Amino acid sequence: MNLDRILLEIGGAPISLADLVSVAGIFALLLLIAAVVLSWRAQAARQEELTASARRNAELEFRIAELSGALKGLAEQTQGSQMQLVSTLDKRLDQVSERLGLNLIDQAERTGQSLKQLHERLAVIDAAQRNIAALSGEMLSLKDILSNKQARGAYGQARMEAIIRDGLPTGAFAFQGVLSNGMRPDCLVTLPDSAVKLVIDAKFPLEAFNALKAASGETNLRNAETRLRADVMKHVKDISEKYLLPGETHETAIMFVPSESVYAELYEKFEDVIQKAHRARVIIASPNVLMLLVQTLQAIFKDARLREQAGLIKVEVGRLLEDVGRLKDRVGDLQKHFSSAAADLDKLSVSADKINRRGLRIESLDLEEREVAAEVVRPKLVERD
Repeated sequence: MNLDRILLEIGGAPISLADLVSVAGIFALLLLIAAVVLSWRAQAARQEELTASARRNAELEFRIAELSGALKGLAEQTQGSQMQLVSTLDKRLDQVSERLGLNLIDQAERTGQSLKQLHERLAVIDAAQRNIAALSGEMLSLKDILSNKQARGAYGQARMEAIIRDGLPTGAFAFQGVLSNGMRPDCLVTLPDSAVKLVIDAKFPLEAFNALKAASGETNLRNAETRLRADVMKHVKDISEKYLLPGETHETAIMFVPSESVYAELYEKFEDVIQKAHRARVIIASPNVLMLLVQTLQAIFKDARLREQAGLIKVEVGRLLEDVGRLKDRVGDLQKHFSSAAADLDKLSVSADKINRRGLRIESLDLEEREVAAEVVRPKLVERD
């Protein structure tokens, strides 16, 4: 093959096959070098990538190890916290159970006390109910009594007698006593220091009073008022004509009305009836007014008893003064006796002092004589020697 054969010209420069081959060789060499370089660079890049990957893997493993340690520590901490939480919960549950038990016991005790108090109150309510039932029976009985005129009169008289008995001494009153005209008032009170007697008679115009309370309408009300006036004035007239006897009874009699409501109604709405009764020398009295009258009579009877006992008291006071005079004389005698005894004691003391002084004087003389005798004996002994 002819390598020098010119194949083409470029810019006037001939280019042969050898040049092309050389250029192709150079180009192939360059391509080979480029391929080697690229391969080396690719290998280097892969190596760097592997190194980076290994480093990343190492870092990842380190991070995983750190994370495992942290997770392990967290797990241990969580387990400890969980155990502490369980222990705390157990303690709290025990405390709550204990408190709940105590509260239940306390609540049971309170419930028992409440039930006991409830039973006591129920017992009180039962007793009150029985009392109410008994009171209802008594009210029915009282209603039956008040519906009967004779029983109603007996009720008023019994109430009046109870007030008189409680306040006045026995013997100062008489129930159903007989007057000289043969009449029998409910009570005769014998006044002290006087022969006259105070008349007390019980009247109870309940029917007319109930009719007045039940009246509706002006006509019925007027009729009921007229009926009550008539009934009360009839009682006043009977007392004035039958029981007021000059020289035997007090000039004023007491008409006892055993109901405060009837008495208040009379004094509030029937002043004319009260005035007519006063002119007839009859005083209408309720239970409270009668009690006040009885207390006044008590004071009168007490003063009368004091006047009756005044002479006896004077005699006793005279005797007491005599006893006091004798006591004074005897005290004077005793004082004289004590004065005489004191003088005798003074004399005895003087005598004792004299005896004591003489004894001392005798004792002193005895000592002097002994001293003199000793002086006389001592020289004689010397002479004998």
